[in-house]
Amino acid sequence: MDVRLHVGDWFEAFFDWLEDSFGGFFDWLADVLEAIVNGVDWIFATPPALVVILVVGVLALLARGWKFAVGAVVGLSFIVSMNQWDNAVDSLALVIVAALVAVSISLPLGIWAARNDRVSRVMKPAMDFLQTLPAFVYLVPAMALFGIGIAPGVVATLIFALAPGVRLTELGIRGVDKEVVEAGEAFGATPRRILRQIQIPLAMPSIMAGINQIIMLALSMVVIAGLVGAGGLGGDVSQAISALNVGLGFEAGLSVVVLAIILDRFTASFGQGMGLFAVWTRRRRAAATAAEQARIEAEREPVPA
Repeated sequence: MDVRLHVGDWFEAFFDWLEDSFGGFFDWLADVLEAIVNGVDWIFATPPALVVILVVGVLALLARGWKFAVGAVVGLSFIVSMNQWDNAVDSLALVIVAALVAVSISLPLGIWAARNDRVSRVMKPAMDFLQTLPAFVYLVPAMALFGIGIAPGVVATLIFALAPGVRLTELGIRGVDKEVVEAGEAFGATPRRILRQIQIPLAMPSIMAGINQIIMLALSMVVIAGLVGAGGLGGDVSQAISALNVGLGFEAGLSVVVLAIILDRFTASFGQGMGLFAVWTRRRRAAATAAEQARIEAEREPVPA
């Protein structure tokens, strides 16, 4: 008597049904994702590497200071010296697209979960499932639906990186002091305004930590996505594994480390309120808050008879 549960057959039948029913949609989506990644790749690959490095250095100076700017310039120059610039740009484009899509999905889900306990109870096991499922498993359905190339790499990467953004967004909004929220309600602010002007700004360190984790997981998944033809540094890592090329593997791996450090420091600086950009942002928010309070006080003043 066969008592085995054929769970794998169920999943295979489900994805076969998806491919048969929505194959045209997945082909269209694959073309769109590939076009977007190629567009971002073109932005970074068209100018000379020196120009891109100088622009990143200026942004690093604004975001964190001169030490980070020097480190970013040296790190990117190190990638160029190993002749890994084109691969690094390809990987960076894929990371940017996957991370942006993951952030655009995870932030609304995290806000929804923070404001609705039922949604939160559903999200927690779903995020647990996404975080504990081995990374290589995401490649199988992605390849089944999108074939080989950039699109399955983007889809697998964004799904793999989604969970931290949802969790930390919910955690940050739920961690906002209730007295501050009650003060906003006492001034007559609507729930949407409280969310936009009180909860999200106060939860920004946690939200930025979630975005940071999304980017780091996306970068780690990009290397694995090289196995399905996503190219970039992951393609070199896959080639090094198949050919037992230790030198190529270390060159691609060190390039990934440099990109990870730069992206990590950028997102951390925004989350911690560092650099000239953060100073300008605080001043702008303070001015907007003062103007909003003045408007609310003016509305609360009695009209003279």
